[in-house]
Amino acid sequence: MITDPQGTVLALFLVFCRIGGCILAMPGFSSARVPMILRVFIGAALSLAIMPVLWDTVYPAVHTSSATYIGFIFSEALIGVMFGMLARLYTLGLQFAASIMGMMVGYTQPSAGDIFEDTAESALSGFVTFAGMMILFMMDFHHIVFRALIDSYTSMPFGGLIQMRATLISFTDTLSSTTFIMLRLCSPFLIYGLLFNIAIGFINKLAPQIPVYFISTPYLLMGGLFLFYFSVAALISQFGQSFASVFVGR
Repeated sequence: MITDPQGTVLALFLVFCRIGGCILAMPGFSSARVPMILRVFIGAALSLAIMPVLWDTVYPAVHTSSATYIGFIFSEALIGVMFGMLARLYTLGLQFAASIMGMMVGYTQPSAGDIFEDTAESALSGFVTFAGMMILFMMDFHHIVFRALIDSYTSMPFGGLIQMRATLISFTDTLSSTTFIMLRLCSPFLIYGLLFNIAIGFINKLAPQIPVYFISTPYLLMGGLFLFYFSVAALISQFGQSFASVFVGR
C-alpha cells in the first residue's frame, strides 16, 4: 500500500523528466514518424520500471520547497536531453557520411522524403541511415543509453548544478570521435571519387572536344554503386560496434 501518494507521484514525475528528456532527443524514439503520445507512454513506462531502483535517491528530494522542486524539473529535463543529444550526434554523423558517399559516387538524383524526419534526402542516404538505425536497435543501443542515464543519478545527483564545462567537453569529444569514425567509414568513397575525377581531368586535357562530364557520369555511378555493394556490410557493422566506445566513453 502506498503511504504517501502525493510524494510518490512527485518522485515519479522527477524520474519522468530525466527519462522523457532523453527520449525527446534520442535517435529513433525522437523520430517524426513516432507519435508524440507514444513517446509519452514510452517515457512513462520506463519511469515506472526504474522507479523502484531509484526510490531511495529520488523520494527524499520531493520534500523540498516548491521553488526548489521546479528547479529540479528543469535540471532533470536538461540532463535527459543532454544524454539523448550525445546519442543523436552519433547518428547525425552517419547522415553526414552518407551524404559524402552519395556526392562522391555521383548519386545526386532529386531528393526523396526522409525515413525518420520530415526532411528530404537522397535514396542512398536514406538507405544507409535506416540500416544504421536498424543495426543500433538490434545491438540494443537504447539499453546502453538508459543504463548510462540510470548511472547518472550517481554522477549528477539532485540538488547539484550541471557542470556546463564538463557537458561541453562531452559534446566536443563526441563530435570529434564521431567525425573521425565517419570519415574513416566513407574514406573508400572519398578516395574513389578523388582518383576518378583526377583521371577524368587528365582525359579532358588530352581530348578537350569530348563532353567528358556526360560520358564519365555513368561510369562514376556504376563504380560507386559496386563499391557501395561490397562495402556496405562492413560500414554498417563498424558503425554499430563503435557506438558503445563513443557514448560510454563520455
